[in-house]
Amino acid sequence: MPSIAADDGVKLHYEEAGRGTPVVFVHEFAGDGRSWEPQLRYFSRSYRCIAYSARGYLPSDVPESGELYSQEHWREDLRAVVDGLKLDRPHIVGLSMGAFATLHFGMKYCARGDRPKARSLTLAGVGSGAHPAAYRDFQENSRANAEAIRAQGMAHFAAAYGHGAARVQFGNKDPRGFAEFNRQLAEHSAAGSANTMAGYQGRRPSLYALTDEISRIDVPVFVMTGDEDEPCIEASILLKRLISRAGLAVLAKAGHGINVEEPGLFNQLLGDFFHRAEAGSWGERDPRAAPPSIWGPGGKP
Repeated sequence: MPSIAADDGVKLHYEEAGRGTPVVFVHEFAGDGRSWEPQLRYFSRSYRCIAYSARGYLPSDVPESGELYSQEHWREDLRAVVDGLKLDRPHIVGLSMGAFATLHFGMKYCARGDRPKARSLTLAGVGSGAHPAAYRDFQENSRANAEAIRAQGMAHFAAAYGHGAARVQFGNKDPRGFAEFNRQLAEHSAAGSANTMAGYQGRRPSLYALTDEISRIDVPVFVMTGDEDEPCIEASILLKRLISRAGLAVLAKAGHGINVEEPGLFNQLLGDFFHRAEAGSWGERDPRAAPPSIWGPGGKP
């Protein structure tokens, strides 16, 4: 079973398919490396695709200490995968928690003036808990969820979390795929999920506290969100305004896990982005179209 060692020795399991320009897929909290199967099957026809399971997600290692779960660990684990597989400027695609890792990777390793370690960044379903008005509640809810997982186990937690307000869209469209998603969620390590929820989700900084760092990202960026993924819509618009080379796609009648809920459309949009990024035609926003502020025309509320 192939794995890469993180800086602290934690083993990260990965799967690989295809040849060509490398693409690394970084999964969400409720997923794992298997979540990217629709993308690996499609993009491996033309790209070298790598999907790994984060620390805390079997068959990767599950550290016992909660101190080994943080935003920094996720960012550096992604870097360890890129370096360990000797990937030359891969496209990096993250969903939700994985999009936060991808964004923080971009802030550190793709800033203006540096040689970027990525060819492009895709941030899908990004922003839960990022808005200042929701930040504290999100932290508290994350810690409460961690305690619920420890007390009741993953099967009980998955039955509620997997049917949230931004998940029901998937169930309505694709009951078979939705059942598979929830089955895989229930299989996750309770210890790893609880530590991830408390250490990573519950402690990551708000995007609104990182606007200067985000604005220095200087590679093509593609932001995608579902129009019914309420916690992520405003954050997606924020990223579009902050990053000069960012584009934004909003998928109609879609929730949070858009790569599995709408795999055909997701792959189509992502493939077009890859081609444009590689061709150099995903440029900076025309300064004549620059937003008046990160809050938009109406200003800060």
